[in-house]
Amino acid sequence: ELPWGDLTGIRPTKIPMKMLEEGKKMEEKKDREYFRKLAHQLMFDLSDEEADGIVKEFGELETQMSLLDQVNTDDTEEMIYPFEQATSFLRDDVVTNVISQADAMKNVKKNLEGHFVLPKVVK
Repeated sequence: ELPWGDLTGIRPTKIPMKMLEEGKKMEEKKDREYFRKLAHQLMFDLSDEEADGIVKEFGELETQMSLLDQVNTDDTEEMIYPFEQATSFLRDDVVTNVISQADAMKNVKKNLEGHFVLPKVVK
């Protein structure tokens, strides 16, 4: 069970959590068509050769990730941050080369109330 409930952001997790609790695996076949469909949803073309290369690389990545499952972490304390101490050495922002909003809007095809209006590019 997730400590924050069945909703994470706006994506419900109730169905996949139930599947995991029932011992079902949530595996999707990562083949050429899977990556071509994904590329299409992101609105770019992917050749068969490129898709096959991604399938191969993804397989290698899954193999490498499965090695992490073999690491015994029973006596390892959980970490919230990857550092022992909080980092506080951020630099101060220095403002340079500021243009006006009017200048920024000169090359914009469409704007609404002073904001850029862009076409939707991801489904």
